[in-house]
Parts: sequence; structure tokens; C-alpha cells
Amino acid sequence: MTSFREGVVRDVVATHDGLMRIVVATDSDEVTASVFTDLTGDVAPGDRVVVNAVGLDLALGTGGEGFVLWNLSRPPRPDISPGHIVKLRYTPLQTNVLAAESPESDHHEALRDVLSIEGMPVVACGLHSQLAAAAAGIKAGAPGARVAYVMSDGAGLPLVWSDLVRALKDAGLVDVTCTYGHAFGGDLEAVNVFSALAAARKVAAADTAIVAMGPGVVGTGTALGFTAMEQGMVLDATHALEGVPIACLRISFRDERPRHRGVSHHSLTALTVGARARATVAVPDLGDHNPDIVRSLERIAQRHDLVEADGRPGIALMEQRDIRPRSMGRPYEQNPEFFLAAAAAGAVAASHV
Repeated sequence: MTSFREGVVRDVVATHDGLMRIVVATDSDEVTASVFTDLTGDVAPGDRVVVNAVGLDLALGTGGEGFVLWNLSRPPRPDISPGHIVKLRYTPLQTNVLAAESPESDHHEALRDVLSIEGMPVVACGLHSQLAAAAAGIKAGAPGARVAYVMSDGAGLPLVWSDLVRALKDAGLVDVTCTYGHAFGGDLEAVNVFSALAAARKVAAADTAIVAMGPGVVGTGTALGFTAMEQGMVLDATHALEGVPIACLRISFRDERPRHRGVSHHSLTALTVGARARATVAVPDLGDHNPDIVRSLERIAQRHDLVEADGRPGIALMEQRDIRPRSMGRPYEQNPEFFLAAAAAGAVAASHV
């Protein structure tokens, strides 16, 4: 069941394009909440709002705050998108967007007959937090490359929710964004991963793309029940569109959960069960850990091409641009293998630019 709380806006903590973070006083407590202004309009101190409190009640990680559903004190902005593609379909917050491939889009003709991304390298990630190092790995190896971030709807749906994406664009590590499925808010909107990759290549003139879900992945501790299974489908889509599919491994020696130590079972399963087409798997240079990593990839090596790459230049560039992402709360210093693996995938993509 959805949980709602009604309260009064006490303070506006931060404002970004499309996103406000506020403090709301309810009858029982004060809560932090986010406002997606493209959906609900702006709010101001003193406004009475309705907050979806499911994330608060469940104490979720990246989604552990409230989200404003409605401002009772003022109507939402009357802005109407010219597009007819509806995202969040058949929910109270369904919204229409101008998808790049739609007939009413200026890009429709450029995309109408596209069936190939013409060798564009595509890095498929299993976590949103891999995006920064992957992008830095590309830019370190190919400084002039135009990098697109293509966000799936496997996790958080509004792109503006990601502080990391905002920082990467400001730092010049990501040049353009595209959201597909029910994800929304990218520089470009698309219907599915195929048309999103086509838009990145043909409309945004990207040299390479990184595909990853937004923040807030789901895992269930089962063989198949986790968001990163989509990695295999992204690799297959890239192959079908005549691109270069590159898999980013999830690696950690700091995670206490056995299923995620070394090469995560998420990567192993996505690449052996989820991916049907042959792909390139980026293997980071981890020094003494390399023999263990390579042994754990024996099943993957039967179906995919393993390519070793050095992620250190990407990490250096990421730190030089003052980008310091965390994964499961751990920064690079506490979990270097995780970020080196993502930067290595970026380095492999750079070699194909």
C-alpha cells in the first residue's frame, strides 16, 4: 500500500533544474522530500503538500526520503509538452514527452529508417555508480570523444534525481543524456533501448555511449531477481544494432556478502544467462588479484571476449575533475576494484572510438 503524509513546507534546501529538495513539517515529524517540478510545479515555504512516504517508511537507501505528490496551495504549471509519448503510463503522475523518434519530433526523419549505430562502442553497466569511472575512462583514452549517458528505467526514473549525472555533465565527462522506457528527463527521450542508442548516435552525434539504470537498483538475493540482469539485454541490443558491446564487471573485495565478493554474481549471471550475443568483457588490471579474477571468469570466457585494460588513467581523471562517486556507501579509497573495473570498461570503449 502507498503511504501518504500531508504537511507544510518549512524550508527549501536546494533547487536544481527540475528538482527541489525541501523540509516538510507533518503532524508527527519533519521529513526531507524531493519535488520533481516538471510533474508537480514549484513549491515555497508555507505551501501545504502531500508527500509519498513509502521510502521513509521502508527506510530505503537512495530512495529513503519523501516525494511530493501534489501541492495543495497552488496548481501545477500548465506547460504541455508537444510530444505524445506518455511515460509513467496509467499512474497518477503520467506525463507526456517529446520522444526523439516520434513523428512530431524534428528528429523523426533522421531516425525513421535507422537500424545501425555503425560500430559505436557501448558500455553496459550493472550499477548507476559505475557511470562516473566508465565516463572518465573513455575521456582519459579519447579526450575528444562525445559521450552519451543512456539511462534505462530499471531503477530511479527521473534523471534529475541523480546528483552524479549533474556533476558529470558539469565536469565535461558526460556530454549528452537520453532516457528511455519510463525513465524521463534526459536531453533526449526515447521509447526503448534500441531507439535510445540510435538517438545517441544519429541525433546527439555521440562517439560512444554508456547505458546504466538510475540510482536505486533492486536485488533479492535470488539467482535472477536483480536489476542488473538488463545488462545482458543492453549488450544484445548493441550487437543487433551493429555496435561494439562492452560489459562492465562488478568487482569488489570489500563487500561482505559472498555473492558479491570478487566478480559479483550479478555480472556472472547477466553475462551467461542474460546476454545471448558475443560481447567484449573489460577486465581491469588488479595486480595480485588478477589470477583470481580470470579464474572466476572461465564460464564467461567461453561465450565472450575478455580484454584486459588499465583503469588507472580514468580514476586519475575522475579525481582531477573532483568527481568522487560512492557505491554502497564506499568511495574509491575503500573499494578501488569496483571503480577500476568501470574505468577499464571506459578504456576499452575509448580504444574503439
